Amino acid sequence: MSGGGGGGTGGGNPSSNLDWRFNQTLRNVQGLLQSRSFPGKVLLTRKSEPLNVHDSPVHSKEITRSYSENDRGDEHACSSHEAEVISSGRTASDTNLQKPNISTSNNANTPPDARGSVSGARATDSARVAKFTKELSRPAVILEKLRELSWSGIPPYMRPNIWRLLLGYASPNTDRREGVLARKRLEYVDCVSQYYDIPDSERSDDEINMLRQISVDCPRTVPDVTLFQHAQIQKSLERILYTWAIRHPASGYVQGINDLVTPFLMVFFSEHLNGSMENWSISDLSPQIISNIEADCYWCLSKLLDGMQDHYTFAQPGIQRLVFRLRELVRRIDEPVSRHMEKHGLEFLQFAFRWFNCLLIREIPFHLVTRLWDTYLAEGDSLPDFLVYISASLLLTWSDKLLKLDFQEMVMFLQHLPTLDWTHHELEMVLSRAFMWHTMFSSCPSHLAS
Repeated sequence: MSGGGGGGTGGGNPSSNLDWRFNQTLRNVQGLLQSRSFPGKVLLTRKSEPLNVHDSPVHSKEITRSYSENDRGDEHACSSHEAEVISSGRTASDTNLQKPNISTSNNANTPPDARGSVSGARATDSARVAKFTKELSRPAVILEKLRELSWSGIPPYMRPNIWRLLLGYASPNTDRREGVLARKRLEYVDCVSQYYDIPDSERSDDEINMLRQISVDCPRTVPDVTLFQHAQIQKSLERILYTWAIRHPASGYVQGINDLVTPFLMVFFSEHLNGSMENWSISDLSPQIISNIEADCYWCLSKLLDGMQDHYTFAQPGIQRLVFRLRELVRRIDEPVSRHMEKHGLEFLQFAFRWFNCLLIREIPFHLVTRLWDTYLAEGDSLPDFLVYISASLLLTWSDKLLKLDFQEMVMFLQHLPTLDWTHHELEMVLSRAFMWHTMFSSCPSHLAS
């Protein structure tokens, strides 16, 4: 397997040092994978493609995946490679800690490849757009190929259609797609009429209390985004959440599910409104369009949660399981941080429960959420498993800082992560590390055994 990207030395300016360490991390990973066969083997490379710099103003770097269809699993020698895995993980974490802020302005000290890459580049460069267009133009979309493309980001104007397809809401068959959507949208309207548009006298006490809690939570949902402060949007959100809860009595409404609707609202409204989200005028849309958007959000939320229902049943055992796995994974990747947290009595539940409950929506700037969710939806049924690796990568972004904090400082820091100024670059680094760790550990499932 060829090395990823150019070499270089650790000296020189910070950007050069960053690239060298980044490439070195990739070479470490490739060294682990070389001469070994993994199910769905992934080759990691630094990708250098012509980019359309007019599509997005923020710099990013990219790791791409290519799959070998005929690979057979080989779980041989897992333990013998674990020390190398941990070493590689620390390298990636340290790289992210030392990277400088990359400005969108011209900088003479920035390497040419960094100046030439842009945020969402993998989603917007012409070659990838052509690949998406080819897949979507098939009489029957091949979902596995669409997932491979979508993992690294989806062009924004294609996102609504692709999200519907990835979630299994829209039919892969082009001839049937519009008919299926029309039928499901009408079905949602009937559900709202049956469950929501009724007097309180026809509801049970539990249903009244649940609706009251939803009506309180809706105005609190993503309060710093103007779109979700619109009264009509909040009413749509209320109908979606209540109808879903009534139709899923095993879980009902759980705080946090309200956050999970917001990416769908933003993406499906973007299909009909142009320009910046801050300038959208909901009143420009017809009641029929808003009804269709609301229905699409409902069905997509339902499809998303079908694979993680025990995250929201009594005591939320699914989330507790993910928190346990996160603790074990961090212990394997970064033992000093794990020991430091244990020494000070910091329980992962104290910060990671919210991370998993809201799928990290509250931990990163909202303008990055849709890019993160491209990867989520591309993962499909494997999302809960991969979410553990994303969370570990996010946490260990600040491994050096955490080692300097006491209990109270760690709690405050991890509940208010300093991600406000993040761009796509930082998010791609988190996803890249998560992907590398998942690739290296995936053939050794015992690493998370109790």
